[in-house]
Amino acid sequence: MACSCRSLLSFSTVRKSQPCIPLSSAPVSQKPGYFTLALRYRGVSLICSNPRKFRASARSSMAEVEKGKGKVKVFDSEEEVAVDLAKYTADISNKITKEKSSFTVVVSGGSLIASLRKLVEAPYIDSIEWGKWHVFWVDERVVPKDHVDSNYKLAYDGFLSKVPIPPGQVYAINDALSAEGAADDYETCLKHLVTKNVLQVSSKTGFPKFDLMLLGMGPDGHVASLFPGHPLVKENKRWVTFIKDSPKPPPERITFTFPVINSSAYIAMAVVGAGKAPAIEKTLGKGQNSEVLPVGMVSPEDELTWFFDKPAASKI
Repeated sequence: MACSCRSLLSFSTVRKSQPCIPLSSAPVSQKPGYFTLALRYRGVSLICSNPRKFRASARSSMAEVEKGKGKVKVFDSEEEVAVDLAKYTADISNKITKEKSSFTVVVSGGSLIASLRKLVEAPYIDSIEWGKWHVFWVDERVVPKDHVDSNYKLAYDGFLSKVPIPPGQVYAINDALSAEGAADDYETCLKHLVTKNVLQVSSKTGFPKFDLMLLGMGPDGHVASLFPGHPLVKENKRWVTFIKDSPKPPPERITFTFPVINSSAYIAMAVVGAGKAPAIEKTLGKGQNSEVLPVGMVSPEDELTWFFDKPAASKI
């Protein structure tokens, strides 16, 4: 069965836009002007591009990150986040494409797309095996693909139009359908790709296992279109579901569920800006919070890596 969610990269109506705590440490990389320091505490990797500033933070909440929350990388600026995120993505792409014929990548909307800009520059634009990439969206607004609110348009303008991924390997929603219909169609599309061995299924959960998810986070701690306190956060049967009462406009969206998100092999969470700091404090800070935000529920099968600029990590 063909996937009606499959979309070409281009379409005519869209135009291109433009010692107080025991820590072990070791320098892990050297770049002009800065280096990163890897710290380990209670089994959690903590990485900062400015160890002196990180040391002060480690005395308070940073070193109290719970085991299982992943690897934390803090950089002085969003520019450094983008540089390291590109290297991280390219490294995983190179690893996976050496092992199999497809590399399944999921992206979100928002500021994440801007943070991927270094991938379209040297050396990555020429070294990544783009022909094996298959691109999906963790969520999408139910609007036309050329609409300003479309995550497809955002990704196309800022990233996809600049890299040679085959058009048939970019999977947008069918924007002619209702929210419920688009969610059903996208799930059918994923199941079709499983039968074609493009997409794998997790042996642990039975849900699709994407190779890499590149995600962002809203100021309220939402991930995909899974919002704090919304019933969809607890959905555990569907692969893709829909929402008609999104707290953030537009109200109608489709979204991957947490079982799908957490069946991924690798997840990179790129979070920048001071506006995200309170939600990050609730998620990774040492304080005990009765409310678990959606971002705190992200837990992939292999590895979770957080990419913060200094303002986003200012409260941990």
